[in-house]
Amino acid sequence: RALGQIFERERSEKSLVDVQAYALMPNHFHMILKQKTDDGIRSFMHRIATAYSMYFNIKYGHSGVMFQGRFRSVHVESDPQYRWLFSYIHLNPVSIIEPQWKDKGISDPRRSEEHLSRYAYSSYFDYYIGKPPQTAILSLEDGDGIIDQRKDLLGLLSDYQHGRFLHEDDDVENGLMKHQAMLQSAA
Repeated sequence: RALGQIFERERSEKSLVDVQAYALMPNHFHMILKQKTDDGIRSFMHRIATAYSMYFNIKYGHSGVMFQGRFRSVHVESDPQYRWLFSYIHLNPVSIIEPQWKDKGISDPRRSEEHLSRYAYSSYFDYYIGKPPQTAILSLEDGDGIIDQRKDLLGLLSDYQHGRFLHEDDDVENGLMKHQAMLQSAA
């Protein structure tokens, strides 16, 4: 069966959530999910954790759970918060090539944008570059309204920087939003 058909089957009217954005990192992941049914996000996250644990354990001959503790989440309450979160998630893979970007800023915007454009484990590509088969699992409607493809990285950096001040008391690493970025001018 074609990859596109598999992903399309997963996005059905019976789905628990709409996936609006994601970034899968080497040791964690981020998602923006919109719940479609009562308890949908919790059920979806349980399914993801179970499926991945089964896959990993079979592939590598391990047993047991893969994730420590419960997943952490925050309810998005405003458009500025959503814009910041959307930017935070799509910029997160920059930390693979520039680990200190949140504290020191992005030193090479062109290199970072190229990295994001090639990073296969994020919805950045789906919004800014093209539509691969896995786009079928995304609910692009909400995200399409906040992006400006002409700005790409600069637009995300601007939204991220603005959101840093809106949410500077929150804590992302503990499930809420924490902003420690001091972005250099990327213009």
